[in-house]
Amino acid sequence: MDQKLVIYEDNEALRNSLVYLLNEQDGYKVVGDFNNVNDVKNQVRQCQPDLVIMDIDMPGKDGITGVEEIKEIRPETPIIMYTQFEDDERLFKSICAGADGYILKKTSPEKFFDAIKEALSGGAPMSPLIAKKVINSFKAAKDNNNLQIKYDLTNREAEILHLLTKGYSVKLIAHEMCIAYDTARSHLRNTYRKLHVNCGKEAIAILLASKII
Repeated sequence: MDQKLVIYEDNEALRNSLVYLLNEQDGYKVVGDFNNVNDVKNQVRQCQPDLVIMDIDMPGKDGITGVEEIKEIRPETPIIMYTQFEDDERLFKSICAGADGYILKKTSPEKFFDAIKEALSGGAPMSPLIAKKVINSFKAAKDNNNLQIKYDLTNREAEILHLLTKGYSVKLIAHEMCIAYDTARSHLRNTYRKLHVNCGKEAIAILLASKII
């Protein structure tokens, strides 16, 4: 059975080209293509995609907001950002929103198809320049050998973050640790503040790179 793909891209010529190229590839079928994410939840519910290709800069809501809304209703669906933007701010906002890959539009078609295959297999494809930015952020985290001491993380905070690295939602963390949802959320907020990050994925990057959990 073909893998179902949905494309969000406001450049009509590029979007049509992507639809044509992907439909020509064995194993893929574009089941929806849209020029904005203003009705993204309803569109994704209707299309039930196996993977979403997402532009960032679109009229109305941006693609990062689109990622957040898709992940609310279909967290298991991989999303690849397909964009011209190389700046750190959009990159890390996309990752925090839940994007599973980040590919620049100047990427060759061959590498683009490889990225789709990788994302569908559970990987996190990135253009080389983007991967370098992420690696550099990990290197910065490694400069301190004991972030748990530096940031004064409690054992409970470390335990909660360990569950976060395993993909647990706040609701599941609360259930696993037999604590209230609001208590788990409060622990996470305190931990983000201590680590000077804004979201779970940034915290995980620091913790894994530092090998403190």
